[in-house]
Amino acid sequence: MLAEKTLLLEITPPSAIITLNRPERRNALSLDLMRELTATLEQVARDPNVRAVIVRANGPVFSAGHDLSELVDGDEATYKVIFDACVTLMETVQQIPQPVIAEVAGVATAAGCQLVATCDLAVAAEGARFATPGVKIGLFCSTPMVAVSRVIGRKRALEMLLTGEYVDAATAAEWGLVNRVVPLGELQSTTRALAEKIGSASPYTVKIGKQAFYRQIDLPQHDAYEYTRDVMVQNTLAEDAHEGISAFLGKRQPTWTGR
Repeated sequence: MLAEKTLLLEITPPSAIITLNRPERRNALSLDLMRELTATLEQVARDPNVRAVIVRANGPVFSAGHDLSELVDGDEATYKVIFDACVTLMETVQQIPQPVIAEVAGVATAAGCQLVATCDLAVAAEGARFATPGVKIGLFCSTPMVAVSRVIGRKRALEMLLTGEYVDAATAAEWGLVNRVVPLGELQSTTRALAEKIGSASPYTVKIGKQAFYRQIDLPQHDAYEYTRDVMVQNTLAEDAHEGISAFLGKRQPTWTGR
């Protein structure tokens, strides 16, 4: 009997839907799964028909974080490989040109919460919960802290990190960990509608906008303005910018070339 795939990919333009498929292991991010997810993101990044990526999960848990069975009785080199793979995955999410949307039904903890925080956008079902509970088992959520603290701020992040307690979906939205909360029955339609909206824009414009966002966000304000000024100059020279402006002035729908 063939083993069931731990990661599923469905491409329905303009979206690519990536599903974590280890429900029996709470969709834990094993080394193999992190590498496979990274490779899949790199694959869809090269597909011109994909304008947005949705990351979801089968089962009641979005992801419980690292596979703890891989973090017992190892050595320094082994653990470095695992956490390097995690860093590569999270950086890949933000480096690919398409926006990545987390579709969260259920629980997202530790590196699973990190994945949600890392995604460009996130939509959660009403019953979703989030936590960074590593402190409770003697393994502080240090790498999740990077993503979580950047989206919800210092005091809120430290509360999650130091207590390990769950945050409900409504609080996660209030804090900025997710964009919105919807009834479970509306979760898939909401993320797909969001992907459709993104897909209606110029893929070139979305690409440079996403790249510029992450490049400028931690720069001093003056440096950020200088950098984004140069981005806007280059953007204005692009074919899609000329097409979009002309279409707006001519009261017609634009035809994007991706250039």
